[in-house]
Amino acid sequence: MTLGHILTLLATGAGVGFAGGLLGVGGSFIMTPVQYLVYTDMGIPIDIAIKLAFGTSMMVILPTAASGTWCHNKERAVWWRAAIIMGGVGLATAFGGATLASYLPGADLKIAFGFIVIAAGVGMLVRRPVDSSQQPEEKPWLWAACAAPIGLISGLVGLGGGVLAVPVMVLALKFRIHLAVATSLAFVMLTSIGGVIGYIVNGQGIIGLPDHSLGYVHLESWGLLAATSIGVAQIGARTAHRFPANRLRYIFVGVMFYLGLRMLGVFD
Repeated sequence: MTLGHILTLLATGAGVGFAGGLLGVGGSFIMTPVQYLVYTDMGIPIDIAIKLAFGTSMMVILPTAASGTWCHNKERAVWWRAAIIMGGVGLATAFGGATLASYLPGADLKIAFGFIVIAAGVGMLVRRPVDSSQQPEEKPWLWAACAAPIGLISGLVGLGGGVLAVPVMVLALKFRIHLAVATSLAFVMLTSIGGVIGYIVNGQGIIGLPDHSLGYVHLESWGLLAATSIGVAQIGARTAHRFPANRLRYIFVGVMFYLGLRMLGVFD
């Protein structure tokens, strides 16, 4: 790994932390493309490089999401009952998704997820946001049903799941946008655990992994990304509570479109 790679990953970690705290996402839409370019530049085969980027991203998401969740919790913005139920289900299905991903071509996973994210972004853009005075209902079984596919997809493509969880919480579960962002980050924190375990377990014994890898998790990259993302996540979380709901919603939709197009290879 060169000095340029190190500086790139440090800067990327800062962007990941801010985006995660602000939008309630894991930040893999930033980490995964950057890591993929770094790993292929290091001479790592393409199929291994994308899965290594997925696994390492989920490992970074865990402490970054925990940092942002802690800040949101101080604002009493996290609905912990929903986060724990959804996160527990998402953890289990994310492990399954990570296991499945180890047997699938990385390029196919990117394309499929790109279409899913763009479709979710369109839905969030055209539907009317929930009234800020409306209180969401407690529906644990619906929470669990929504979390299962989100966790599975998250494990498949190395995302924490916030980019899908926030639209589902706003459109289907009737969460206010600020409540959705904060609760999503707690959900992401739990879901990432299942994904990390899946990528570590299924990456054992794979030929072509770089030194200092734990399965499909590259520990050097994880350390560099986490070093800047953890602290900056709190800045993003504090900023989120100063944004009007509509503006925060449009920012989130913009990020979803960017992520979807990135996964489809538009910016390659």
